[in-house]
Amino acid sequence: MGKDYYQTLGVNKNASAEEIKKAFRALAHQHHPDKAGGNEAKFKEINEAYQVLGDQEKRQRYDQFGSAAFDGAQGFPGGGYSGFSQGGVNFDFGDIGDLGDLFGSAFGFGGGRRRGPAKGRDLQIDLTLSFEESVFGASKDITFNKTENCTRCGGVGAEPGSKMKKCNECNGAGYQVRVQRTILGAIQSKTECSACAGAGETPEKTCNECRGSGLQKNKKTLSVDVPAGVEDGNSLRLYSQGEAVKGGQAGDLYVRLHVRDDNRFVRDGFDIRSEAAIGFTMAALGGTIDIETVDGKVELKIPAGTQSHTEFRLRGKGVGNRRGRGDHIVTVRVLTPKNLSRKQKELLENLDL
Repeated sequence: MGKDYYQTLGVNKNASAEEIKKAFRALAHQHHPDKAGGNEAKFKEINEAYQVLGDQEKRQRYDQFGSAAFDGAQGFPGGGYSGFSQGGVNFDFGDIGDLGDLFGSAFGFGGGRRRGPAKGRDLQIDLTLSFEESVFGASKDITFNKTENCTRCGGVGAEPGSKMKKCNECNGAGYQVRVQRTILGAIQSKTECSACAGAGETPEKTCNECRGSGLQKNKKTLSVDVPAGVEDGNSLRLYSQGEAVKGGQAGDLYVRLHVRDDNRFVRDGFDIRSEAAIGFTMAALGGTIDIETVDGKVELKIPAGTQSHTEFRLRGKGVGNRRGRGDHIVTVRVLTPKNLSRKQKELLENLDL
């Protein structure tokens, strides 16, 4: 069962951003593990909930897909990504850490933990598939612009051969400490050093290519293996293919899939549906017709006395899944004859059907 982040913070689904923030601060103060009677497990739950609900974009994903949108998803064989789920999207944003830097000293609980390496921004692009590609899978090339580590300095920001020196701003710590006095007492917070981006050192000579940023904007082309059975609106996650960040890990790339309509077929879960029209005579006497499927034409036997809207099932001609493939269901429509000749009318009247 998915996690109810609103319940964790004790707010309703219509709560404003300020109400969510206020609830989080109160609960974090109550359960912080450095406080007497604190609860580390509860604090992590509160932190996790706020990391989602406190971010507008993540909150929208949560409201649409629930906490599954932030659970790790099983990857597909042969690919460096995961995050596909039937009828929705699975996202895994990894370790969201804790807010020890903010609350560790804010309420006199002692020093907070230092944050992990920075992570670059995630990217999302759209990829359109044909109906057949969504059924059988496909290898598709995608081209997009992204920030990558500078090829000249390898992301360090220093001219090749140049030495690194201790950062003058943070004295090599990688962060700066600020103290602010409030009605709750002295609030001490740690922030990443802006001069060295948390590295604790700076180059003696900056890279001529990236001017010390360690980054450059490039156009990149990737080959994406789209697994069989995806649906319109699914997303694939390509790890570390998002924006790079100096001294940290690159973000991820989300490929949002769009499946073009096919006027021959309609998808129904793992089944595929289509319609076929037959004449009055074939419906009465029976016969065979050719049916278009994703595997090509298949011969379908129509038994005598078939009624309009009768369904016939072609086993194993649907969409692939872990248990095999779904079926292709054909709905037959019997066409009523029009503009009959006098002789044809007489024949039908004699039949008295």
